[in-house]
Amino acid sequence: MRVIITGAAGFLGRRLTEALLRQRTFDGVPITRLVLADRVAQPGAPAAADPLVDLVHGDLTDHLDDLFAQPVGVVFHLAAAVSAACEADFDLGLRVNVDTTRALLDAARTQTAAGGPVPRLLFSSSLAVYGHTESLPLPPTVSETTLPLPRSSYGAQKLICEHLIGDYTRRGYVDGRVARLMTVAVRPGRPNAAASGFLSSLIREPLAGLPATCPVGLGLKVALASPRRTVEGILRVAEAERGTGPGRLEGPLPVNLPALTVSVADILATLRETGGDAAADLVTVAPDPAVEAIVATWPAVFDNRRATALGLRPDPDLRSLVRDHLAARPTGRAR
Repeated sequence: MRVIITGAAGFLGRRLTEALLRQRTFDGVPITRLVLADRVAQPGAPAAADPLVDLVHGDLTDHLDDLFAQPVGVVFHLAAAVSAACEADFDLGLRVNVDTTRALLDAARTQTAAGGPVPRLLFSSSLAVYGHTESLPLPPTVSETTLPLPRSSYGAQKLICEHLIGDYTRRGYVDGRVARLMTVAVRPGRPNAAASGFLSSLIREPLAGLPATCPVGLGLKVALASPRRTVEGILRVAEAERGTGPGRLEGPLPVNLPALTVSVADILATLRETGGDAAADLVTVAPDPAVEAIVATWPAVFDNRRATALGLRPDPDLRSLVRDHLAARPTGRAR
């Protein structure tokens, strides 16, 4: 089976690559080729030396003919422009998030129409598909049946793609699955253009002895998931057998991956507990209305029953997120 990961150079793409290379199978079927596609070159990536791996570098739409020159069994579509970048550049978001997804779906449709296997396609969506207004407030607890009402271009683009995948699936062109990701923390590396990126920075930078800025009020509640739990969720939704009953993917609805609900004040308290006063005092609270305008519209409390039926669980607490982050650093130690 050939498996493709788009956005493979991103941190979730790398984590997913590691997981698939460890198991060497997808849903019990041996992986014959694992194709890692990204606009960023990956020649030095550890996975590059694995005999299962092929690297594809460049704009995804320029390589679709090559990617589908041989039958494709599974696509993990993680490539995306992130939230604040989409808000700053509307055309970028449309091109990267919507146009590229449609082109990928059409390549899969062409394979199916030619008598090839129906590709299974996992799309990484986002809690940003939800939002609220005064006239249409979110319920206290959000589920997959809650009306999505995105309040950002990024959220709207993710929702557009969800509907496209649903229709291509209804028509039998792909076997589409949608996993709505929570805010992933702690992200490794440097801050990115995601509006929620500060939630990782509040832990990552102070524990490395660097200053961090909190652009929202301390009472804001957020829904978090560790990279480890997020990748587990992506794999589980992709591999789940369709049908009814525990452990099966029922109906066409997306799956909201499990969330740990905390406040920003909780994050800073855990930072102080874990890293001490020296780390906690590196954080400066300086509200940024542009960031708050996006993040404050996202829900924080989720009904996890659909994910729970697939065997998924949220992270137990904030300390576990910090421990996961520290364990990924060679000298990291949680106190």
